[in-house]
Amino acid sequence: MSVTAVVLIKAKTRSIGELAAALAELDGVVDVYSVAGRYDLVAIVRAKRNEEIADIVSDRMHALPGIEDSETLISFRVYRKSDVEAGFGLGLDE
Repeated sequence: MSVTAVVLIKAKTRSIGELAAALAELDGVVDVYSVAGRYDLVAIVRAKRNEEIADIVSDRMHALPGIEDSETLISFRVYRKSDVEAGFGLGLDE
């Protein structure tokens, strides 16, 4: 089982592209999205334990130049379309 975190990042405007590329290279970062709105980038981080998430976000991510601020959301559950559809299909084959 793994822990997933969604990291919302405010970046210096001129460094968004370079920062996104650097984030994508970090171990544990599985996706980086450039987004519109209050934040500039969203990074999806996965690790085996919360302590590893803390290391990735607090130590490695924040060591990169260009991050002005961030907010980290730790996920409790994941809901996938395929899982929901499978749940509704239970017992229909009888």
